[in-house]
Amino acid sequence: MRRRVTAANPGAPAAAGVRMEWRAVPVAVRNLVETRLGSPVRSAVSQHAGFSPGVAARVRLADGRRVFLKAVGPEPNPDSPGMHRAEAHITAALPATAPVPPLLMALEFEGWVVLAFEDVAGKMPAQPWQTDQLLRVLAAAADMSALLDPSPVEAPTVAERFGDKFQGWGRLAAAFEEHADDLAWLDPWARRNLGRLAELEGGWRAAAAGRGLVHGDLRADNVLLTEDRVIFVDWPAAAVGASRFDVIAMGPSVVMQGGQDLIPLLDEHLDARGAPSENVTVVLVAVAGFFLHQSVQAAPPGLPTLRAFQGAQGEAALRWLRRRTRWS
Repeated sequence: MRRRVTAANPGAPAAAGVRMEWRAVPVAVRNLVETRLGSPVRSAVSQHAGFSPGVAARVRLADGRRVFLKAVGPEPNPDSPGMHRAEAHITAALPATAPVPPLLMALEFEGWVVLAFEDVAGKMPAQPWQTDQLLRVLAAAADMSALLDPSPVEAPTVAERFGDKFQGWGRLAAAFEEHADDLAWLDPWARRNLGRLAELEGGWRAAAAGRGLVHGDLRADNVLLTEDRVIFVDWPAAAVGASRFDVIAMGPSVVMQGGQDLIPLLDEHLDARGAPSENVTVVLVAVAGFFLHQSVQAAPPGLPTLRAFQGAQGEAALRWLRRRTRWS
């Protein structure tokens, strides 16, 4: 019988994993990176937001340039190198006007994948979310979706990218029927409506279909605010679909990390963008089911904090869903 992995501290768990320091990367890999960049690394400051078990560091080179380095090897998580390859493919093909740090270099050596981006002198949105910053991010997401529709990059559709994962309610219902999980950990409202949620979930592919490129993993830790721009980072999950997908998928983290009730702002934004209300609800159902089902799985190698973060997002998604469905 499965049990929810809970956060060690009260409140919203941080989007932070276990990062590797730059000096822990094999010497041969570091030497090749410095050769490709044309200058030795003088300092590397790890950035702890995000879940990759590899390196994510703001780096100063000997010649004074600053870059952002991401590096991951085949251990401890064998899926991470593929995510870096996907990010390199996406970001290299984005238009120069996209609010994304330019990719300066991508290399593979001895099982390691290393990406170098132009460093952005920005900060994550404040946590808890501030209303003015959330409005900035939502407006920038709308502008970005217009720029990237139709998609300028060959990428999987959202159905292809998330299809196997967005069946959480169906899998939870099956586990309950097979007596593999009594779902005692699940919110009582969700248990009462499990069949309805599983049925709605089945229509998410059509509800999320579109022709634009979506980020696929928008959260506060994948956003940088400068004085005059909003920059979106970490693109390995990018896919082709409806622009509304990003805000719906981001919404649970906003609700979770909000210091006030931010659900009305999310709904107002989606309404103003012309997102069909039924489609929003169906995609949100699938997102909620994904987070909650994932939260009771074993932690992936090298990502010990991920399940608690997913569980908190799932619970936030349920709060949003209860308002949208008005089910008892």
